[in-house]
Amino acid sequence: MASLAVETGHQEIHDVERNGHAEKAQWVLNAPEPPSLWQELTGSVRETVLPHARRFPTFKDKGSLSKTVISFLHAIFPIFCWCRSYKATNFKNDLLAGLTLASLCIPQSIGYATLAKLDPQYGLYTSVIPPLIYAVMGTSRDIAIGPVAVVSLLLSSMISKLVDPEANPIPYRNLVLTTTFFAGIFQAAFGLFRLGFLVDFLSHAAIVGFVAGAAVVIGLQQMKGLLGITHFTNKTDVISVMEAIWRAVHHSWNPHNFILGCSFLTFILVTRFVGRRNRKLFWLPAIAPLISVVLSTLLVYLTRADKHGVMIIKHIKRGLNPSSVHQLQFNNPHIGEVAKIGLIVAVVALTEAIAVGRSFASIKGYHINGNQEMVAMGFMNILGSFTSCYVATGSFSRSAVNFSAGCETAMSNIVMAITVIISLELFTRLLYYTPIAILAAIILSALPGLVDLHEAYNIWKIDKLDFLACAGAFVGVLFASVEIGLLAAVTISFVKILIISIRPGAEVLGRLPETDIFCDVDQYPMAAKNPQVLVIRVKSGLLCFANANFVKEKIMKLATEEEEGSKGKRTPQAVILDMSNLMNIDVSGITSLVELHKNLASSGMELAITNPKWQVIHKLRVANFVTKVGGRVFLTIGDAVDACLGAKMAAV
Repeated sequence: MASLAVETGHQEIHDVERNGHAEKAQWVLNAPEPPSLWQELTGSVRETVLPHARRFPTFKDKGSLSKTVISFLHAIFPIFCWCRSYKATNFKNDLLAGLTLASLCIPQSIGYATLAKLDPQYGLYTSVIPPLIYAVMGTSRDIAIGPVAVVSLLLSSMISKLVDPEANPIPYRNLVLTTTFFAGIFQAAFGLFRLGFLVDFLSHAAIVGFVAGAAVVIGLQQMKGLLGITHFTNKTDVISVMEAIWRAVHHSWNPHNFILGCSFLTFILVTRFVGRRNRKLFWLPAIAPLISVVLSTLLVYLTRADKHGVMIIKHIKRGLNPSSVHQLQFNNPHIGEVAKIGLIVAVVALTEAIAVGRSFASIKGYHINGNQEMVAMGFMNILGSFTSCYVATGSFSRSAVNFSAGCETAMSNIVMAITVIISLELFTRLLYYTPIAILAAIILSALPGLVDLHEAYNIWKIDKLDFLACAGAFVGVLFASVEIGLLAAVTISFVKILIISIRPGAEVLGRLPETDIFCDVDQYPMAAKNPQVLVIRVKSGLLCFANANFVKEKIMKLATEEEEGSKGKRTPQAVILDMSNLMNIDVSGITSLVELHKNLASSGMELAITNPKWQVIHKLRVANFVTKVGGRVFLTIGDAVDACLGAKMAAV
């Protein structure tokens, strides 16, 4: 009688546990349907355009319409958020930062325009409209907008293959402006439709290698201005550039240009060294390029050095940005290539700008909205293409100056743009005698900051595949072309993703002593496995056509090894598949699970799944997979193990 009572008590406990497991399993199985793809897309757009829309869902309440309009304006134009608390002390700091920024921006913009193979005034135009638009729509307080070296090189190297900038300067300029329009369209689309992940395909490691390779190529190309070479190659690979320099050194170079350029390059680098040693002198390296332009221009004018072979800028068109809407070439036979170049430039420009913005935001402790940044960059380049600007983005060197000068808000960009406007109206004639060697020296002085050897070494230490992407981008840019370098970096990054996704790992889990926590037995040797139950977790966020068969074979191999290694012990009666990592599944993934269930059943083992995510359990129910496995779906691994260790697997 006593034994019967004990057995009855045990049976009641098992029944209670079984009922508890069944109730928890129903929580999983009876979850509502997840949002459809259309709902997710429309929700993403709504959150981008109206991030605070949930606070004002209807117009029934009094004043809700005005609140929604205000929310919309704050989302699209962040300037309305920070301008309400803007004070005179803020403006004082922004005024100083903007003026300091302009002193660096003006000579750099002229130099980068020549690097893009455009007339000098286009660099100044690009430092007017885009910064003004970004100040209204951007979310970063520190980023400085304008032309940059890498984007200028991209444009000149890729568009020069379509139109020769020296033989046909006007058609070349029109294609640059059209490329700018397409770049803006792509950037705005990335932000509006939350496609920022496309930018992430250019990984941090790839960008480090690409920028370093571009810096070397840009530096070598500046030898044309530094040596006073009249005819130079349009190719960007290091071998072609070195051959052009070697031929020029033996024939047509001018030592006066070289002496002048090297002298002021030394001056700029010395001021930078002094500024780094003494933080209070941050303004010295910022204004050094402008001082170099003024002094070298005076020197050439007073000595008439242009009569002795020193190459000068000559005429810079005076006045504000002219309209360029009629110059956009949408009927050009190269329009497909131009759109492709626009996409590449858009991704590179966004990657650089967002990296710069996030760097300084993390230092000051505020947040930037990545999607809003893309929208702001897109609109500033679209409108820039209508006003004689080429592709603008965030410059690291100028942003560092802006940060060091104590900027408070994006007002510093407005101050800078106004200063450039004044320069375009009043001072362009004074730049007639500015030597081209000085522009080359200014560009060369900005290049050391683009080659980050320390970061490349860190990438090597942390991840060898990432370093391979870094090296591939560097070598591709250096020895082939800019687009080949980008292609190499993206290809290596894709291969890395494919290796990880196609051949994901699988880990056997065990229970940590005196807990209900299950962990990888290789990482935690103290975790105990139960010989009757094999718990496996797939290390992948997606079970799809690319990796489904590999995952199935991996699980069967683990189950077979467990069975063969039992050595007389009880073989596993069940395989529990932990789906906590799995974010989604497709038809191929479900088919592989069905085959896995059949293979395990033929070996005398049952399959159970635990903790499937919302999208996953919905698709498994629609495919009737839950019925095929006898309803063995559990909320936690502990529930599944307890059910398996019972007299019989509980059917839910």
